[in-house]
Amino acid sequence: MPLHKDDPRSLGGYRLADRLGAGGMGIVYWGRSRSGREVAVKVVHAQYAGDPVFRARFRQEIEAARRVSGAFTAPVLDADPDAPAPWMATQYVPGPSLAARIRSQGALRVTELRPLALGLVEALRDIHRAGVVHRDLKPGNVLMAEDGPRVIDFGISRAAENHNTLTETGQMVGTPPFMSPEQFTDARTVGPASDVFSLGALLVYCVTGRGPFDADSPYLTGYRVVHNEPVLDGVTGPLRAVLARCLAKDPAARPELDELAREFAAALPERSSAEPQTMTLRLPSARPGTAPSLDATAPPGTGRRPGRRTPRLLLAAAAVTAIALTGYFLLGPGNGDGEARTGSSASPGSRWGTLPDGWKPWQTTVSATAEQGVKKAPGYQGDTSPSCVSDGSSVYCGGTALLPTRVDATTGRTIWRSPIAPAGIPADRYITTVLGVDDGRVLVELQVTDAGGAGQAQSVMALDSANGARIWSHAVRTDSLGSAYADGVTLTQEGDGSAVTIRSARDGSVRRTVPVPQGWLCSLLAVGDFPYVDCGDQRDGSHATKFFAVDPADGPVRTLNSPAQTGSFVGTLSGQLVFLEADDQDVDNGPDLIYTRIVRVDPDTGKRTLTPLPEHYRGGLPTLARGTLYLATSSGLVTAFSPTTGEKRWNSHTTLESPGQASVDASGRTLYMAGASGRVVALDTAKGTVLWESSARAEVLGNSGLLPTVWFNRGALVLSTSDGTIFTLDPADPERKSVSG
Repeated sequence: MPLHKDDPRSLGGYRLADRLGAGGMGIVYWGRSRSGREVAVKVVHAQYAGDPVFRARFRQEIEAARRVSGAFTAPVLDADPDAPAPWMATQYVPGPSLAARIRSQGALRVTELRPLALGLVEALRDIHRAGVVHRDLKPGNVLMAEDGPRVIDFGISRAAENHNTLTETGQMVGTPPFMSPEQFTDARTVGPASDVFSLGALLVYCVTGRGPFDADSPYLTGYRVVHNEPVLDGVTGPLRAVLARCLAKDPAARPELDELAREFAAALPERSSAEPQTMTLRLPSARPGTAPSLDATAPPGTGRRPGRRTPRLLLAAAAVTAIALTGYFLLGPGNGDGEARTGSSASPGSRWGTLPDGWKPWQTTVSATAEQGVKKAPGYQGDTSPSCVSDGSSVYCGGTALLPTRVDATTGRTIWRSPIAPAGIPADRYITTVLGVDDGRVLVELQVTDAGGAGQAQSVMALDSANGARIWSHAVRTDSLGSAYADGVTLTQEGDGSAVTIRSARDGSVRRTVPVPQGWLCSLLAVGDFPYVDCGDQRDGSHATKFFAVDPADGPVRTLNSPAQTGSFVGTLSGQLVFLEADDQDVDNGPDLIYTRIVRVDPDTGKRTLTPLPEHYRGGLPTLARGTLYLATSSGLVTAFSPTTGEKRWNSHTTLESPGQASVDASGRTLYMAGASGRVVALDTAKGTVLWESSARAEVLGNSGLLPTVWFNRGALVLSTSDGTIFTLDPADPERKSVSG
């Protein structure tokens, strides 16, 4: 790529002739020294030159590279980290990267591995002998010269004895498919054995064209690196056993480099004299997508030497993309400075939303000390799941033996715990359920049981969201299936149960009543912030149902006779009510239902459209969001399908255990689900690709049967676990360490 008009023509005594590539962090030039020696000169972009932390990282890279010398590394020839535009000159290596070789020509033959594996072992020996751990050994950081490989890029390396480096600011550094388990779990323990693990992963990639822990997202890859055994399909013979040892989870179980050199020499055959010397690599033909790439920290040499324009134009184009991608893996998907994305909009096209101002990852419990009201949670043991609701800025939780509690969603502070417990009633005899939040009111249902667990008293009340004080309260029937809140009103069953009472959430006044059939069992629903009543005839042999769509603003109540099974309503789509029916036969299917049919009903005419599913889907509670139905089985299989045709759009396997309902973000691009342990999965709504899975948070699993819902606090996620833990996540970096709330 020719020089741009603003590019320097010389730097540090080196004449610059061409660009090798450019990216977000800097530019790499091809040049010559005064003696004619070819060099690769990396120059840091001006905006980073003014950042003292970045300049210090660059200085660290130079120092690490200078400490290393050997036949299989590219030496630093000169550098000036204190120049207005910091730069480093290294030996130019006329050869593409190992990643480019595999991308263009496929996996290596076993006989091609011997010089590569032994050369990399020798390179690591030189690196470790200098007291340095590379920490980012990957195909993109190995250049293939005619006389063997060169290990390059010491941008995140460190001295083996130094555990307080600039790269360790609580963020993951490295490239997940080739990182060791200890790089994910505790970067302070990373030593030379980490590079051995990376070497094992790299060689598996060379043989099979896949990494041993490959997944659809860097976070899921990281999970597999830490928890799963490597996938070694396609690796055969004695080499398989050697690579399996390199990929041991325990660093102490991995072979030392001297031992590894002997094992590779014994396991890998030498190339016969008749075999072509394919390790001397050529650039592929000039066609898009096959050019070698350049990593974010800019390799000292890449591709062929300058002079042949077409391949090098391809090289530069690929370099820009590769630099951006490697920057993502090196510094994480945030902004690269270890800080959250707060106070400004997300970058255009970003999947992840903007975090609230002042947000930091936090974790607390529903029993944490409150600032107002009841300070301590009386009697709560963390053995039952809380039920929580969010208004976007706070989380309000209740549950068995829990008083209503408000937690600030940005800081994790427990603002108040409401003193609504009846006098003289022990905590294990009351249950609180937060129904919703309305204009400064928190709507709560309080149920009190007798010593045997039977309902003794029940009421719905409004609490002041500022301090938890009671504003109004009304008694409801103890035999009802629960109350609901939607669109400014509460729905309750009071008196003799012959009607559903609609009250103003603001002052508790009665707006209207909706008569229901005597002897029928009715569920009060809030779906899409709209109130409904779903009733079923309890007489033997009867399958009759009634469904009421209630207008909270005193409009008409639409009554539908037997539109679908009770408990099957999932929401509305294009003005129609949508029901998802399940097989009601006595089938032993564990906790999952078998869904068989979609029913769509016009609420004005009652006309039904019946759509049998093309295949029966299994799962728990369905979610209708943005024109797609989502289900998840108790074993974590997530399925997306059309609410009109039933056609499956995708399904994806996750590690979730008994996940709750799905939540889709404001952009409609990402689906979140969580299990009782607090493990969260993010999936692409269009394709079902697993973007990441987080680690579990609960220490024990509660037994209330309540499943968690993922809530949104602007761009952050908030949820609770079965043991009463409440926490927040940055979806762009879900494993960021939490602080106590």
